[in-house]
Amino acid sequence: MPDYGHDLLFGAFLTPSARQPRQVVDLAAFCEQVGLDLVTFQDHPYQPSFVDTWTLLSYVAARTTTIRLAPNVLNLPLRPPAVVARSAASLDLLCGGRVELGLGAGAFWDAIEAMGGRRLSPGESLRGLAEAIEVIRGIWDADERGVLRVDGEQHRVHGAKRGPAPAHRIELWIGAYKPRALALTGRAGDGWLPSLGYIEPAGLAEGNAVIDDAATSAGRDPAEVRRLFNVNGRFAADGRGFLQGPPSRWVEELAELVLRDGVSAFVLGGDDPASLRRFAEEVAPELRELVAAERSGGGARAGASGAVVPPVPERTTPTEYARLGVTPTPAPEQRHSSRRLWDEDDRPARPAASADATYTEHGRAVGAHLVDVHDQLRAELSQVRDLVDQVRAGAKSVADARSELNEMTLRQNNWTLGAYCASYCRVVAGHHALEDDAIFPHLRSADRGLAPVIDRLVDEHKVIHDVLENVDRALVELVARPDDLSGLQDAVDVLTDTLLSHLSYEEYQLVEPLARLGFYPGQV
Repeated sequence: MPDYGHDLLFGAFLTPSARQPRQVVDLAAFCEQVGLDLVTFQDHPYQPSFVDTWTLLSYVAARTTTIRLAPNVLNLPLRPPAVVARSAASLDLLCGGRVELGLGAGAFWDAIEAMGGRRLSPGESLRGLAEAIEVIRGIWDADERGVLRVDGEQHRVHGAKRGPAPAHRIELWIGAYKPRALALTGRAGDGWLPSLGYIEPAGLAEGNAVIDDAATSAGRDPAEVRRLFNVNGRFAADGRGFLQGPPSRWVEELAELVLRDGVSAFVLGGDDPASLRRFAEEVAPELRELVAAERSGGGARAGASGAVVPPVPERTTPTEYARLGVTPTPAPEQRHSSRRLWDEDDRPARPAASADATYTEHGRAVGAHLVDVHDQLRAELSQVRDLVDQVRAGAKSVADARSELNEMTLRQNNWTLGAYCASYCRVVAGHHALEDDAIFPHLRSADRGLAPVIDRLVDEHKVIHDVLENVDRALVELVARPDDLSGLQDAVDVLTDTLLSHLSYEEYQLVEPLARLGFYPGQV
């Protein structure tokens, strides 16, 4: 299937939990802060453990300024489409044109009926969806003369006045899986919004074919229908299965879906701030870059399933790392601070691995262990950043931060925030001391070609030590001025840029030697 050419969107699919509703709003604001394009919420009006989705969308719209908002997907059997149309247009006007509508025909009919809705057959609910689309678009068409009349089986509108028109053309994204619903999407929808779990990536091609045929038969260009995908996954050093592994693997697998199946919007399910940050800051920019290169004719290669995907830059998946079964983690291109404590361009590189070099299973595990340790450091740094970011941005109050820290088994006060940062810094310092005192001398003596790299790594450890001292000083100032996190934010920003750059450089230089030579003499 073709790449339909849409710009890429990256979003979040958050749980509208009623247990901590303000935390849901804070997380939506955080999604905007880290650079996601879209935040969405499921809509189950019969679910007492959820807040009402439309009320939540309105509240989030008032707390944000740029991120687009959508239900994922709206339950039409319990929401009259004429009211939905006016609600969506009103919110779109109030928030500056940031609303889209995900629509569903309905499910969980026992619960719908219990709330006063009608139990519908599959055919009736699909006809209701088609009628709802006609009603919604008819209400929005404020320039059309005359009142709106739709004489449907499920939805009847007799003489409704049109308007208001939304601030922009709101897109209707249809949650569809079966052929008749897919055909309706092709005839009348602006987007197809399926979810991983209900459909596997291999099934997207079949759904696209039905949508394309229906669009063509209706006189539409199939490219008018955006293809979206609700996905879930896990970031890890390695893993098996779709979206189970490092960001570079996510990029490759999602790029295949863009170019093979025309998916142009990926909505990540889950409420973990660290995962949402990595999706926004590591996966999204890399995927945009790869797709842009392919669209401009920058070359392509065969992906894991035989589909054509853009070439991954050599810095992420060089051939020698494939033999090791582990991929070093690239440093994020986005930086948090303008301060640079070293010149990354003058870093020495280790000698290339010999083509006939061999690695035992234990040796490969030794190389992978370095990445695993670094991933733990990155995860802990993400937790610190998430908390500091939200407190500083006003998305989380000190009281909210205390509650979250309590859930992490930490004490609920600013000193705890400082203690957590300080504890993290001690872990980093201990890791570096182990390298400097034991691992580096072994590698230096075992492979003389590594000496320039190890010298540079030791120098960078000294710089990072100073950065950690700056964090300590910022923590002392935070105790004295608990309402001013600017000093801590600056120190953490510098630590983030410096440490992530260093960890990536170290992995690219040492994963192969460690797999070949081990941590200690005779280890492999």
